[in-house]
Amino acid sequence: MLDYPKIILAKNKEISILRKHHWIFSGAIAKRDKELENGQLVQVYSAKDNFLGIGHFQNGSIMVRMISFEELAVDQAFWVKKVWSAYAVRESIGLTDDDETNVYRLIHGEGDGLPGLIIDFYNGTAVIQAHSIGMYQHINDISEALQTVYGSKLQAIYDKSAETLPKNLTGIENKLIFGTPQTNMVKEYGCSYEIDWEKGQKTGFFVDQRENRHLLGKYSKGKKVLNTFCYSGGFSVSALKAGAKEVHSIDISAKAIELTDRNVALNAAAFHGKHESIVADVVKYIREIEQDYDIIVLDPPAFAKNMKARHNAVQAYKRLNAEAFKHIKSGGILFTFSCSQVVDKQLFANTITAAAMESGRNIRILHYLSQPADHPINIFHQETEYLKGLVVYVE
Repeated sequence: MLDYPKIILAKNKEISILRKHHWIFSGAIAKRDKELENGQLVQVYSAKDNFLGIGHFQNGSIMVRMISFEELAVDQAFWVKKVWSAYAVRESIGLTDDDETNVYRLIHGEGDGLPGLIIDFYNGTAVIQAHSIGMYQHINDISEALQTVYGSKLQAIYDKSAETLPKNLTGIENKLIFGTPQTNMVKEYGCSYEIDWEKGQKTGFFVDQRENRHLLGKYSKGKKVLNTFCYSGGFSVSALKAGAKEVHSIDISAKAIELTDRNVALNAAAFHGKHESIVADVVKYIREIEQDYDIIVLDPPAFAKNMKARHNAVQAYKRLNAEAFKHIKSGGILFTFSCSQVVDKQLFANTITAAAMESGRNIRILHYLSQPADHPINIFHQETEYLKGLVVYVE
């Protein structure tokens, strides 16, 4: 018998949990212990006292995040099993022993049945980000599970949860929790990148654009490419290595441009094209450029973090893409993305359609893009689908 505190749902509120959705909202809860602390493990029961699963309690709109739909102890064996399960997925898609690519996502939150947990693997170093107090409290168990699964392949584990946990928590700091990193250099489809997991955005690299960067390379030979919101220059490096004749990388952050320049230099022996990096506001820059880019990449940060911000985000996406359509060469190709989870695929496509109408250009969709297979979408928890993109041909 489990000894975790019980939460009782209101009548008929168990349907989504029976369908293995991972979130329980506060309005679905009928009874709970008022002394529950944030991060505490709880058992969830229906109004008819049927066991539904185990989750982490946290006061807020989403009050429980389910980590198991089985009645079992959340012990070390539990974490080892979860990590093995995630590893098996990456192994099945050829990422765990790939000579050309040694960076990938190992745990993708609800996509791997572990809400609030992100783990990216960087050529021997695992970088953890806990997004919930409950998950953070298991950080040592997770570390041990990673060591069990990877063995000698794992050189170090870095905890980077300070940015993703509530700001009112004390004593949380980013730190090395196992081993010593042997390198911060990684490869993706043969391109080399320097990773700054300590000071960089997210866990240090936008792992989710791997396949889309590779696709860009296939279109880039002999082309002039504009890579906006470039951050570490991933799209720029892919284009140059694939034979682009010229690439311009733009970001408003001088530090991002410095990182891009380092990554371009790392790969310089493998290409002959020109590269120029520019510190500038992307929207203002696009308004002033001549129509001489064959390819433009629009990969902005999330414009909407919640539903309240969705309308303004849609308008921002529309303005940005309309400017790109107006200022790209005839016969040019636009790679455009949104990582705002609250802007779904259809809404994003509709927004790009509106931008095309405003620009007066004739547009054909060549590809619908999404996140790669190491960022799996949980079929029972569709919110795990967040990255969407289009590749369009502009007459």
